[in-house]
Amino acid sequence: MKPVSTILVKSEGKVTWGKPIDLLLSLLPNGKFTLTIKKQAKDRSINQNALMWMWFACIADTTGNTKEEVHDAYCYMFLSRPVTMGNRGGNIPMGTSKLNTEEMKEFLDKVQADAASELGITLPNPEDQYFEAFKEEYKRKI
Repeated sequence: MKPVSTILVKSEGKVTWGKPIDLLLSLLPNGKFTLTIKKQAKDRSINQNALMWMWFACIADTTGNTKEEVHDAYCYMFLSRPVTMGNRGGNIPMGTSKLNTEEMKEFLDKVQADAASELGITLPNPEDQYFEAFKEEYKRKI
């Protein structure tokens, strides 16, 4: 069955629905259902993605890895989930393309902290004083 969904908006203490709730519920077949409400977030931004690849190019220059290897390593470190099949288990990393802006910010914060503590690399944020110089150096490498 295809999920039935609508957008809820809460503003000034009032909740409004994108579609009338009776219409949504009438579309359901007979059976038991679980209602899940989660905060909607935008997909990661183009600027977040560009920043990530500039940072990975910088890390790659320092470590001798490719920026793709840096990407894969950080996805494995911070975006993997455990999977068990029978008696075997392992971690499956996911990529960054399906992250929303909040999840991407959290991922970038972890990358920045790890690069500083484990590799001694300071990765600048866009609001930092020397970010434009960093951007000029690494934007051609992404």
